[in-house]
Amino acid sequence: MPILKSALKALRRDKRRTKVNKPLKTAYQTVVKKVRQSPTKQNLTQAYSILDKAAKKNIIHKNKASRLKANLTKLVKQEKVENSVTKTAKKPVKQKKTGTKKPSKKTTKK
Repeated sequence: MPILKSALKALRRDKRRTKVNKPLKTAYQTVVKKVRQSPTKQNLTQAYSILDKAAKKNIIHKNKASRLKANLTKLVKQEKVENSVTKTAKKPVKQKKTGTKKPSKKTTKK
């Protein structure tokens, strides 16, 4: 327990600030987890909003917010590409069958 008068005031101030900042901090953490688990564009826009608010109120540094947004965007784009690849991969490709194999040419080093 603080002894000095200024330390008591600082303790009260820190408790008030914690009450304000804690919900926003947990909100941005849960949104980031949500985007990482299911990367969709809707989740990404929600994450952008909350990360910007957290950076504006100095809960996190603006560069950290920017870095998180960039990484989450990359993740969503990667998921989008993987989904499009799996859609195109479902189509079977017919290969021509040949009866005999051609002998391979061997090269010799000089």
